[in-house]
Amino acid sequence: MIVGVPKEIKDHEYRVAMTPGGVHQLAGNGHRVLVETGAGEGSGFSDEQYERAGAEIVPAAADAWSAPLVVKVKEPQPVEYDFLRPDLTLFTYLHLAADEGLTREMMVRGPTGIAYETVELPNGNLPLLTPMSEVAGRMAVQVGAHYMEKENGGRGKLLGGVPGVRPADVVIIGGGVVGANAVQVASGMGAQVFVFDISLDRLRYLDEVMHGRLVTLSSNPLSIAEAVRRADLLIGAVLIKGARAPKLVTRQMVGTMTPGSVIVDVAVDQGGCIETTHPTTHSDPIFFVDGVLHYCVANMPGAVPRTSTYALSNATLPYVVKLAEVGTDTAVRADPALALGVNTYKGKIIYPGVAEAFDLECTPLDTLISSL
Repeated sequence: MIVGVPKEIKDHEYRVAMTPGGVHQLAGNGHRVLVETGAGEGSGFSDEQYERAGAEIVPAAADAWSAPLVVKVKEPQPVEYDFLRPDLTLFTYLHLAADEGLTREMMVRGPTGIAYETVELPNGNLPLLTPMSEVAGRMAVQVGAHYMEKENGGRGKLLGGVPGVRPADVVIIGGGVVGANAVQVASGMGAQVFVFDISLDRLRYLDEVMHGRLVTLSSNPLSIAEAVRRADLLIGAVLIKGARAPKLVTRQMVGTMTPGSVIVDVAVDQGGCIETTHPTTHSDPIFFVDGVLHYCVANMPGAVPRTSTYALSNATLPYVVKLAEVGTDTAVRADPALALGVNTYKGKIIYPGVAEAFDLECTPLDTLISSL
């Protein structure tokens, strides 16, 4: 099969969907890999490294997109919509439930869209979302600490305090992969950490692995409101698989925060779990509401592309190999986890969370792809 790897064009997106090592494996299996020139530069991979691994370097995005299987990092941007077509399988982060425009383009143009974020193992784990959630969770605290500094717009508080001075209060809404990684970093930096989740089992787990060095709280509006009021750094880390994130922090709650406090909404690429947030970019990352600084970059891991590209490619490559070896239909029939990644197919919405977000019809995949 021919596999295309275009250069990412989202604002300050430096990741690339495949490392030279991944190219080497595919090329060794007899597949052609078309890598757009410069696609790996942001992650520290030269065209020459890809060529030595067996890739064909192509001069334009259209050449990479001409492949029947295109592997990306981020969702197609409007200038890429014309590359979408019925005979294309697009394997990338799609986050369709937060983007009605892209959803409708996928329906009209008819590609098969397989979303990294909804590939799901039988135990409920999301193997292709997890690596970037780990990066984003750790970055959320690092970024929050930066913006808490006075010259960057914050109150001027040191996250961990010093002897005789209180540390900052860090409130994390959601105890999943993002939240757990944020807990580790915030606690390690000496902050007073509060984490909310609806699962008591998850809270018990976090309390156990952190040896009690945090406050765990069952999620309810009153408890969240009180914690938000006191927060120096508020991190939104809520995930509903493949669907819009619920707005657990209201505009009214944000209005009770001390001016100069900081919000980092990691859930913003799924619509955000804080009412005042909206997506921002690395080139224009922050805005203020009621004096509270908001950082809502929808592709946070793009700021650390070397780490992120390796982490993502390690997880996605086995699935890319499957798709290249046997084709999309056979691969999704054989692998239930990959089948759950299919969000669009032949102009139909397959994933329930996407259909519900925009009140569209959801078509079961097995009615469109006959069984073996």
